[in-house]
Amino acid sequence: MNSKSFVFMFLICTTQAFSSPCCSKTPDRFKTEKANTPSGMVWIPGGEFIMGSDKENAKADEKPTHRVKVDAFWMDETPVTNRQFKKFVDATGYVTTAEKAPTLGEIMSQVPPGTPPPAPELLVAASLVFKPTDGPVPLNNHNVWWEWKPGANWKHPTGPESSIEGKEDHPVVHISWFDANAYAKWAGKRLPTEAEWEFAAYGGNYDSIYVWGNNEFSAKKPQANIWQGEFPYKSTKPNGYIGTTAVKTFKPNAYRLYDLAGNVWEWCSDFYNVSYYGEEATKELSLNPTGPTTSFDPVEPYAKKRVRRGGSYLCNNAIFCTGYRVTARGGSAEDSSASHLGFRLVADIEMGKKMLEKEKKAK
Repeated sequence: MNSKSFVFMFLICTTQAFSSPCCSKTPDRFKTEKANTPSGMVWIPGGEFIMGSDKENAKADEKPTHRVKVDAFWMDETPVTNRQFKKFVDATGYVTTAEKAPTLGEIMSQVPPGTPPPAPELLVAASLVFKPTDGPVPLNNHNVWWEWKPGANWKHPTGPESSIEGKEDHPVVHISWFDANAYAKWAGKRLPTEAEWEFAAYGGNYDSIYVWGNNEFSAKKPQANIWQGEFPYKSTKPNGYIGTTAVKTFKPNAYRLYDLAGNVWEWCSDFYNVSYYGEEATKELSLNPTGPTTSFDPVEPYAKKRVRRGGSYLCNNAIFCTGYRVTARGGSAEDSSASHLGFRLVADIEMGKKMLEKEKKAK
């Protein structure tokens, strides 16, 4: 097939993505972009798709579905790793949110009026670390398996006694939305919009429930790093797979993107608002949506939240969290940091060109 025929067939597939069998498989990246891709990134061709889910297992914030179109872009093939983030910190001296003590004002601005202030000893540099319980617990109170641990941060994932030595290729964690944006600015990239993230996660296979397809998660041949066993007290995974795993441990999706399901939740640029999809569904087509103008989560109405996607190593198949589904959503306060929260970045056309020029000069 010549290049004109290829592009013609690609355009047909894009416009018929919801009915034509030609789109049941992912179109290859444009040949010209294959040879001109910033290092560590992959080319995402863009197109139209149905965002969200009306399936039985979908949550309320995934509904209703709505038609979206995104332009082509590049995306990091993996979440940002400890090795990559260390290079940024070494170059800039950046201090993450978890390494700075929160102020009383910052905390009180996110809780309802009249809420008692926290104890002074809690106003220290700290982050949330997963702590297995001693046995079964009700799953409606996540506080029982999270610990506000002083000294926990990206360099010390489980507390001051821990380190990232030997985990250089694991996703960096304890990253706030502010931290992710600071790294993005340094790298000449940006956080993905929620629409870009979901489009890329499908890999062109728009009928898929999961990044890897429609087959259920297999403990014998796991497709992603999620919880196996009895959450949150008994893990049946082999040693070395209890927390995060090195990127590229599991197979990529059809766009050759790794770790979009499980391992760590990934920040997006959008505000998290539970009513946003309803607003988008009133449009015939939403072009390159960047999310709502304000944040709103009725569970924590005073917190300014941003979208996170992809689930983490704590998600458990159909028991507690199925955040590793392609359409599953989550929201966290912008200053949140935890041992399962990281990010990956994207670059639009102009950003990518600048990166390629910079790489060319460095050779």
